[in-house]
Amino acid sequence: MVKSKEELLQQLSDCVFEMDDENAADVAKDYIAAGYEALDGVLKGLVDGMNRAGQMYEEEEYFVTDLLVCSDAMYNGLDVLREHLPQETAEGAVNYKCVIGVVEGDTHDIGKNLVRIMLETAGFEMYDLGRDVPLQSFVEKAKDVDAQLICLSTLMTTTMPGMKEVVDILVKEGIRDKVKVMIGGGPLSQAYCNQINADGYAVNATGAVTVAKQLVGMA
Repeated sequence: MVKSKEELLQQLSDCVFEMDDENAADVAKDYIAAGYEALDGVLKGLVDGMNRAGQMYEEEEYFVTDLLVCSDAMYNGLDVLREHLPQETAEGAVNYKCVIGVVEGDTHDIGKNLVRIMLETAGFEMYDLGRDVPLQSFVEKAKDVDAQLICLSTLMTTTMPGMKEVVDILVKEGIRDKVKVMIGGGPLSQAYCNQINADGYAVNATGAVTVAKQLVGMA
């Protein structure tokens, strides 16, 4: 008997939350086999579980090591679901390029990875520099690949000033008008985005897609 969408979404969420990295992929396969939308599986299943785990971490019930196993479970599920996400790249569409990474001094990359996957499925050509990325590297990569967008992520207040530095480097290099800068992460806000003269701020991965499209003129 096929389980309801709600049951399977709950199972996906629980696999992540309960650190069940061995079964996450199987539940994701069951979810797809039942004909349910992959995007909901990602957002209302896997991401929901990661958000619950993050809450436990904030309440000091989970440790960093627990979050890592939770993220393993999330990625195992994502590996199955991502190929079923709706692709928005149309024939003859402009090839928008985006450089993404976590700014220097921060190694938290779960949110960044999710945004990368969402932007990929929205038709962006993604260049992922990883985490703890030297600030100059964002600009160098953007110049190398002729990117229209740089996405900067951090979960730490101590590394936030690095985002302003990237904007300043773009100005110094004379390409600020060619490259849009989007920022995201826990301690950030639209007010901080305005303060450092970045172009856009996203609260979450789905919001990031909307903002990114607006910035490059896809929306």
